[in-house]
Amino acid sequence: MAIDLNSFANGAVAERFDEEFERVLENMSDLNTDPKKPRTITLTLTITGDKKREVWDCQVQAKSKLAPTIEVGSKILMERDENGQIVGQELASGVKGQYYIDLEGDVANDVGEKVIHLQQ
Repeated sequence: MAIDLNSFANGAVAERFDEEFERVLENMSDLNTDPKKPRTITLTLTITGDKKREVWDCQVQAKSKLAPTIEVGSKILMERDENGQIVGQELASGVKGQYYIDLEGDVANDVGEKVIHLQQ
C-alpha cells in the first residue's frame, strides 16, 4: 500500500510543507540573515494504533528551522547630563569627539547632531 503525501489528510501534509517552505524562502531572501547557514524543514508523522491494529491515528506536524538574523553592532557614549543623570547616545562618528559628514552632507558631532555655524 502506498500513501501519496500530496493527498494525505486531504492535502494538509503538502499544505503544511508549502507553508514551511514559504517561511524558508522568506528567510533565505532576508538580507539580514547569513545565506550560508542551513535551513531545515521537518515533517513529523506520529502514528499510533488501536488494540486490534486495524485503525491507526496519524498526527502530522511540519516545522522549519530558520537562520537567525545577523548581529548588528554599535557603540554607545555614556555621559552625565547637567543634573548628574547618566545618559547614553549612539556614537555616530566612530571616534569620541570627532566631527564627520553625515549622509545628507552636513557636518555633525560624534553623536550625529548637526553642527550649524552662523557667519556674521
